[in-house]
This record gives sequence, structure tokens and C-alpha cells, in this order.
Amino acid sequence: MDRVVFNPFSPLMFLLLFGLLILFGLAIILFPLLFLTAIGATFTKLGFSWREALLILLLTLAGSFINIPVRRLESRAVPAYDRYVAMYGRLYRIPQQVPRTVLAVNVGGALIPLAISLYLLYDSVVISGGYQVLGLALAGVAVVTVATKLVARPVPGLGIATPFFIPPLAALFAALVLSVFAGGVPAAAVIIAYVGGTLGTLIGADLLNLHHIAELGAPMASIGGAGTFDGIFLSGIIAALLA
Repeated sequence: MDRVVFNPFSPLMFLLLFGLLILFGLAIILFPLLFLTAIGATFTKLGFSWREALLILLLTLAGSFINIPVRRLESRAVPAYDRYVAMYGRLYRIPQQVPRTVLAVNVGGALIPLAISLYLLYDSVVISGGYQVLGLALAGVAVVTVATKLVARPVPGLGIATPFFIPPLAALFAALVLSVFAGGVPAAAVIIAYVGGTLGTLIGADLLNLHHIAELGAPMASIGGAGTFDGIFLSGIIAALLA
């Protein structure tokens, strides 16, 4: 009886594996470039030049490593026996709980997006005379704040978890609806989307849940602590890009 031997390293299989390896490598290289390009394009839609957009991005990336301590809180966490918790389809590992929690603010993930939002509001009022855009942007902030607060949940040992797609979608919806009343002001929808997504996420997810921080048992709770991947930064970027 003849024996058939399968060679896993046949030329066809080798070419297939080689092609998959090339695609994987290209994905690793192209994804960060596309991500950074999308961020740059968003800032140009907000009225910044490409040079200013690059500077903002570099400052954000550098600032994501800087957490400014604000205060130290005595932990009120209940001892956890289950070291993992599921929240919005993700499994979080609960680290060892500590007696004190340091409340901090991240430069890249919170302060820089906040500064950009305040500048856009200032620009719309002082430079463009767009008091109407200011009111609509604040209305967008209120919409995103309510939507984010409703879905934000404290995760013991980690912080406040929020589905990443809720704040930007709420900001996008608010921008598309409210920009109708902007009276044809250029880039009104983009400004409303960015400001609403940024400030709404900051208020709804972080500021309105500060009373839960001492109950989490985390060594540090950093507002905007994920930097360029934090909800505050990404919500404004995604909403403005889609708007």
C-alpha cells in the first residue's frame, strides 16, 4: 500500500505563508500612519495648519507619559475576591488593591484636548464672532455628557470604563443636528463635534464619577491616562473626522 506524505513546506504553502507575513507587516506599518494621518486631517478641518497639527500630535504623544498628581485619596474599596471583571465585552484584570489612590491628570490625554477645545470656543467667539456656534457647542457638550454618564461604569482596581463608540457617536449626532442652526458658519459641525466629544467625555466619564475614585482601590486614577488612545482624545477626533 502506497503511503502519501503531506509536505507542509510545499512551494504553494510557503508562498501563502510568505504573503500573509508581508500583509501582516504592512498592516503593522500602515495602521499607525493611517491613524496619525487621520488625526492630522481632523486638526486641519478644525482650522489648524499641517505644521500646527503635527506639533499638537507630537505634544500629545509626549504628554501622554506625563501625569500631574492632583490629590491623594484614602481608599474606600471593598476587598475583591474575583481578580477579573467583565465590562462591555472586555475582561479586566483587577490589580492588587492599595490603601490610597493618587488622582492625576494626564497632559496628552486630557489637558491638551481641553486646551484645544477652549481655543476653538475662543476662536469662534472673539475672532469669528460666532456666539451662535458657542451656544451650539455647549449644547453638544451637554448631549455627550448625558450619554457618556449613562454608560460609564466604575471598574474596581482600574478606573471608569466607557464604551469607546458611545461618546463620538453622540457628539457626531449632536453636531449634525445642531449645525443646522449655525447659520452657515464654516466648520460649525466639526467644531461642535470636537468640543462636544472632548468636553462631554471629560465631564460625563471622569468629572461626574470622581466620587467613585476612592472606591476603586487603584494605585492611580489618571484623567485622560491612556494618552492618544484615551476616550477624551479619541472621542473628539473621531466625531470631528466623521462630521
